Amino acid sequence: MIIGMGNDMCNIERIEQSIARFGDRFKQRCFTDVEIALAERRRRSAETYAKRFAAKEACAKALGTGVPRRGVHWKHMGVVNLPSGKPTIALTGGAAVRLEALLPDGHEALIHLTITDDHPWASAVVIIEAMPIRTAP
Repeated sequence: MIIGMGNDMCNIERIEQSIARFGDRFKQRCFTDVEIALAERRRRSAETYAKRFAAKEACAKALGTGVPRRGVHWKHMGVVNLPSGKPTIALTGGAAVRLEALLPDGHEALIHLTITDDHPWASAVVIIEAMPIRTAP
């Protein structure tokens, strides 16, 4: 069952301006070390940062909080890639606590994430699904 859904659009140029104005302070406040390392390896790092920013906003909406609210902060949501390359979000801190509060007993979360960009926009959609915990036969 779906327990949360969120989407967001982020202006890539706005992220570029924030990086130019605030530099590492902006990056350290909003992104995990893994996200920063990935973005800095990319030729167009602003697009990478903007997609991850949109993903975090979409995730916060799916959690029903917003950022920073109810103990959910930017760095509590980290966009990571599965071995297949598919993106997902790893939750820690207040975001993980909030997700746990949303889950019905006997269920675990599955977070679906899609991200894209078409200059000057980056976009993300997050769907949080509660799946029954399977027990071994």
